[in-house]
Amino acid sequence: MGQCYGKNVHVAGDPPDPTLTPPPVSVNGAVVSSSAANNVPSVKNTPVHSSSATSPWPSPFPYGGGASAASPLPAGVSPSPARSTPRRFFRRPFPPPSPAKHIKASLLKRHGAQAKPKEGPIPEEGVEAERPLDKSFGYGRNFGAKYELGKEVGRGHFGHTCSARARKGDIKGQQVAVKIISKAKMTTAISIEDVRREVKILKALSVHKNLVKFHDACEDDLNVYIIMELCEGGELLDRILSRGGRYTEEDAKVIVVQILSVVAFCHLQGVLHRDLKPENFLFTTRDDNAPMKIIDFGLSDFIRPDERLNDIVGSAYYVAPEVLHRSYSMEADIWSIGVITYILLCGSRPFWARTESGIFRAVLRADPNFVDAPWPSVSPEARDFVKRFLNKDYRKRMTAAQALTHPWLRDEQRPVPLDILIYKLIKLYLRATPFKRAALKALSKALTENEFVYLKAQFELLEPRDGRVSYENFRVALMRNATDAMKESRVLDILNSMEPLRYRKMDFDEFCAATISPYQLEALEGWEQIANTAFQYFEEEGNRVISIEELAQEMNLASSAYSIIREWIRHGDGKLNLLGYTKFLHGMTRSSNTRHP
Repeated sequence: MGQCYGKNVHVAGDPPDPTLTPPPVSVNGAVVSSSAANNVPSVKNTPVHSSSATSPWPSPFPYGGGASAASPLPAGVSPSPARSTPRRFFRRPFPPPSPAKHIKASLLKRHGAQAKPKEGPIPEEGVEAERPLDKSFGYGRNFGAKYELGKEVGRGHFGHTCSARARKGDIKGQQVAVKIISKAKMTTAISIEDVRREVKILKALSVHKNLVKFHDACEDDLNVYIIMELCEGGELLDRILSRGGRYTEEDAKVIVVQILSVVAFCHLQGVLHRDLKPENFLFTTRDDNAPMKIIDFGLSDFIRPDERLNDIVGSAYYVAPEVLHRSYSMEADIWSIGVITYILLCGSRPFWARTESGIFRAVLRADPNFVDAPWPSVSPEARDFVKRFLNKDYRKRMTAAQALTHPWLRDEQRPVPLDILIYKLIKLYLRATPFKRAALKALSKALTENEFVYLKAQFELLEPRDGRVSYENFRVALMRNATDAMKESRVLDILNSMEPLRYRKMDFDEFCAATISPYQLEALEGWEQIANTAFQYFEEEGNRVISIEELAQEMNLASSAYSIIREWIRHGDGKLNLLGYTKFLHGMTRSSNTRHP
């Protein structure tokens, strides 16, 4: 169900393996891979697969040494097929060293493996055998009576998707999509839990207009059936290909806004999708202006506000660097949206290689190309938008809610969703020392109008009274957006850290100081000017004499760091200098509550 996977083909520096790279062939004048020509289906698990396997699409990514002089590839090197992300199975081990070394172990743990029989004595009578997996989900067992199954419209690793007609109930007579998941392929407790969790997420979140609507879940002895709305407009990938691989900026905005809207909703609920890619967005109809729906929550997970996950899942071209480092949170989805937006605007992938290992190395080490065509003709706002998503430091990326207020997408008529980041930053602010709060207050006075747009929108969502907010404002705003998913992810627990606001109120100025992220600001082109201006305010109102020992305690540093932080304090008056101020703003970041698969 969608781990990082790929089809191993030769790349420069790898030993050639002709068995893994069949030569491209020509079909109707278009160069495609031999697997596409032989109608090898995409490995997918989606409610609808709009493309027939007999209709190979030309790649939107230019062929090196071929038709496009703008190709980023060396002469004679062709990209892998664009119909799908690489396959799930590995035909040979990765040569060390490889950033993908944990992938196979993660695959085996989630999906199970055909283990060889262990040698040893035969168990004696009376010794309890290994307990079989419980594959009973508690769903209704009347699927055949409720739905008339139609043709297959998609196929994936765990099963396939069919159209169907509802025989009875509230949706009687309607066409639906049925995701059929084979119980025989659920060989681990993790794979069983994936299915349970997918149904929970769909049931809780399908109230959003850009999330595929969940109708029902059934089971029998052989399969689990997830019944959803039928989206007949095809995948986003299909439309990218039909346009030759590139959208206009205005058309791309329409797509990106829908993606951000639903992802911001998921993140507020504490749901991390973990497999965002063009194949997992479907259009409801074939109309050009049809709304788009996100699908396939088979790899999604609930995540607490301060939690970080470490199991490696996703699709190779869209996986974030911190996922490969096995410590990630909501920002991993943001990276994937950045990859999708990059493709929409220029028609090529920001990170590309002929093997999974090569892709992962590029994700970890390479920078996206914003120099070659068509990027010089793309607006500065659009380039800045993508760069702020594809920042390898996850702390510097915008959230989905923030991105909707970015100058490239800003629309005063469009409502901005509540952002869980606000709650996380308020929590840290309430725990901060007076000296740290003074530093943040000075920084908030140096913000530009672009940053204030987001903060004003979030403040208004809290419905302030007399220009101030309290604990009750934060609680009511969160509860207004609560679903069953929020309970599963324990998002509401974050309110416990806001208890101090029961006894006082916060005006907009203090709210700004509490909810700005120095890391995000550092990603801005004008960060140096912001930092200099903020330091001037800090000098006037907050800077004071501080010892090396006190500064180390403020930043939770060991005595071994004294030699470093000594350079952050001016020798003349014992106060922080500009370098010390910016370092102090960042503080120390620690990964906490890491979940082990």
